[in-house]
Amino acid sequence: LAAAVELKDEGPLTRSFLAALKQSTYIDVVDIVRSDTEGEELLRSGKVTFFIVIPENFERDFVRGDRPQILLAADASDPVAAGGAIGAIGEIARRAFTPDLAHLWPKLKTSPPPYDIIVHKEYNPAGITSYNIVPGLLGVILTMTMTMITAIALVRERERGTIEALLSTPVRSIEVMIGKTTPYIFVGAIQATIIVGAGALIFNIPFVGAPGALIIAMTLFVLANLMLGYLISTVAKTQMQAMQMTFFVFLPSILLSGFMFPFRAMPGWAQAIGECLPITHFLRIVREVMLKGAGFSDIVGDLWPMIVILTALALGALSRFRQTLD
Repeated sequence: LAAAVELKDEGPLTRSFLAALKQSTYIDVVDIVRSDTEGEELLRSGKVTFFIVIPENFERDFVRGDRPQILLAADASDPVAAGGAIGAIGEIARRAFTPDLAHLWPKLKTSPPPYDIIVHKEYNPAGITSYNIVPGLLGVILTMTMTMITAIALVRERERGTIEALLSTPVRSIEVMIGKTTPYIFVGAIQATIIVGAGALIFNIPFVGAPGALIIAMTLFVLANLMLGYLISTVAKTQMQAMQMTFFVFLPSILLSGFMFPFRAMPGWAQAIGECLPITHFLRIVREVMLKGAGFSDIVGDLWPMIVILTALALGALSRFRQTLD
């Protein structure tokens, strides 16, 4: 999992600890920061899961036996990802400092080790799993319903011949797309309102960010899934095919988006596929807005990929729609 490190004391012991972090299979040191503000921003944006700080005079206090502290801030919005932080960092520190302890006076070699690891679980201090699951369900439910109802409804109309009857009028393909998908935008808005409201009232999910930022992201996300359903409807010949193709997209959306597993802990090829799914970016936005207090400027990095995906799906659906009905 990605981590940022701040070294306020640079000596042989801290360099050994940093080297042990980089060699670890649990921690991926992606940045060495120079201030607490920089590290906290990386943590809040979701670019790192952990922010590790070696305080000033760490090495001096270590040698004196004053039990210096290693500070670990963990993004606990995903409790599964943050759950193993204490044990993992403790084991990494033990392996890093053992060779140096062999050269120090005997008192420092006793148990517990001559340092403390202080963990701060941010955004979800109690480690409540519903804080991670319920916002994620917003993206999962919208993905399934928006894609499926659009694909099946349009294929059903084609089976009954109503699409061909509609195209016999002067209406254009893009006007058909707008007309057929607009009602489902309101359906998605109703679903999202119910889910967010139930999360707040039943599961006590906090909402500390900007509602406007979430509304913008939700609109783009619903449109992207509607365009995906529209594209599927131009390929499927029957309603059963449309349903099967929807699940063919739905399952990777659950498994590779960060909903079930920590996204940064997945293999590189899985992350590459996940970045192409609109739900991946939407889940980041939902959790940042609801749990971390993000505003519009904080979510731009995930908004523009959603716009690119939406544009590609819309162009593909329009192109395919003309080819199948000409």
